[in-house]
Order: sequence, then structure tokens, then C-alpha cells
Amino acid sequence: MSVSQIEFRNVSFRYQEDMPWVLKNVSFTIPENEWVAVIGHNGSGKSTIAKLMNGLLFPQEGEIMVDGQKVEAETVWGVRKKVGMVFQNPDNQFVGTTVRDDVAFGMENHGMPRPLMIERIQESLSAVGMSGYERQEPHRLSGGQKQRVAVASVLAVSPKYMILDEATAMLDPQGRKEILTTMLDVQEQRNLSLITITHDLHEVVQAERVLVMNEGEVWLEGTPREIFAKKEQLTEIGLDTPFVTKLADELKSAGVDLSREPLNHQELLEELWTFHSKK
Repeated sequence: MSVSQIEFRNVSFRYQEDMPWVLKNVSFTIPENEWVAVIGHNGSGKSTIAKLMNGLLFPQEGEIMVDGQKVEAETVWGVRKKVGMVFQNPDNQFVGTTVRDDVAFGMENHGMPRPLMIERIQESLSAVGMSGYERQEPHRLSGGQKQRVAVASVLAVSPKYMILDEATAMLDPQGRKEILTTMLDVQEQRNLSLITITHDLHEVVQAERVLVMNEGEVWLEGTPREIFAKKEQLTEIGLDTPFVTKLADELKSAGVDLSREPLNHQELLEELWTFHSKK
């Protein structure tokens, strides 16, 4: 029976023999159809995890399994059909002169038949809200539009797992919001697993599970609500909690009894309304 998940089994990695370990004995599982956020400060090992999942790097110790298959040089092309990756800078992913060429590129590499490619180009651009841009030159697009085309290019190959490696880091707040909304829509449409690698805690609110990396180890694991409840510890390892979380803390200090850790402004308003109603 085949297992649908990505699994890290006691994985350790360093870039050179005389350098410190970037990952130390890391184990976790990402099942299908789940949104998992991997967070941590710069140098915590989170981006290395992304590259290991996709076979851009291989571990010195332990093993990585994708759907029961070990990720190694012989299996890497099969793995990349299942595990797609969107990088921080969309300009580094563009290879075509038009949006259409760009979305087609990955499919051409995988030898897909032309009728299927034409269908997938339309489906993928539609999924990210970029229909009608097929003949546009990528460099003329805004940062958020470029990143949506990069997402479409990965989607076209129809992966089961999608990694966003700091994919919103270069965008303005509106662009970030658009990409996260797009990814939520895509995950629901396609039933794929989403793995977001980020140092921005605002981006993990919609995830189902969060892995917090610190100094190459899985430091904490839980739901966003469970993670945000540990504000002091997060601050100690260099992660800044969202404004809503800080405000909720101040309110609790002032004697406002909140029944749960609010994740966004809407939840905070509901908590305040409930508190007010009790008075």
C-alpha cells in the first residue's frame, strides 16, 4: 500500500564537511492535503528543508521519503513531479518570453503531450487569477502578478505537494495577501499539500500545522493558536509575533478575560464583544 506523505527521518545536513550542521536529526511528516508552515529566523534551517524535499540537496544522514520513495539522485525527477517549488524571487524562475511560454516550460521538461499542455496552461492561469495574461511579457508584470505566474508554472505540472520558499518575502503587504489568498483557493481546488517556508508569523495563521525551527532542530510543533500562545519563547528565538497577538496580551494584562488566543482582528473583536456582553 502506497503512503501519501513527505517524511523526514532523522535528517541531518551541512553544506561542507568542515561547516556546522544546518539540520540536526530532524524528523516530521507532512500528509497529503495539509497546509504546514515551517517558520524560523534566518539560519534556522527552514529553507534547507525546502531544498531537501525537492531534491535540490541530499542529506548526509537520515532519509527523506516522498510517497514511500526515497529522495536520491536516481529518483529525483519523479520526486519533482510530485513536489513543486516556488522561490522567493519570481524573476529567477522565468525562462519564457511570454507568460504562456513560462507556464509551458515545466510541462515540456516532463514531456507532456501538447493538447494536455494547452489545457493545463488555461487551468493553471485561471486558478491563480491570471487568465488573459498568456501573451504578456513576464517582466512587465507587478511583483504579485509575477509570483502568481510562478505558482501557475508549478501547478501546471500538477504536483501533490507545493512548497513556497519565502515566496512572499519580496512583495508588498497587498501582494502578500493576494498570494496567500490565491494559495488557499488553489489548495481547496486541487487538494494538494501546501508547505510554506517563512520567517513572517503573519503568514502562518491559515496553516493547519506549524513547525518552528531553531538552530537546525524542530523546536516546537502545533496549530497556529498553540504556537502564538507561546509568545515569550518565540520572541526569545527572534520571531516577532503579530500585532493582534501582542494586543491580546496587553488586554489580558489589563484584566480583559479572553477565552482563546485570537489569530486575527475578527477573532479579537469577537472575543471583546463576548467579554463586553458578560459585563
